[in-house]
Amino acid sequence: MSRSPKSSTKIQTCLDILGRKTGAALSELMAVTNWQAHSVRGFLSATVKKKLGHSIITSRDNDGGCRYRIDRAGRGRR
Repeated sequence: MSRSPKSSTKIQTCLDILGRKTGAALSELMAVTNWQAHSVRGFLSATVKKKLGHSIITSRDNDGGCRYRIDRAGRGRR
């Protein structure tokens, strides 16, 4: 049985931010979860991609930092 995240969880908060058109910067995800960078990246890989089955698009913002967003069309780069 698959459980969906509760709306008040860190997972759901991250999914909401990742679902925005502009996605989320690594620093934003770190701020809302209070996790370190390696924990956020592990969450993106293990939970968002593998467990929940979402495709993630990674890009660079103007400052050279990583931005992540869920590819709603299913064409994410790995």
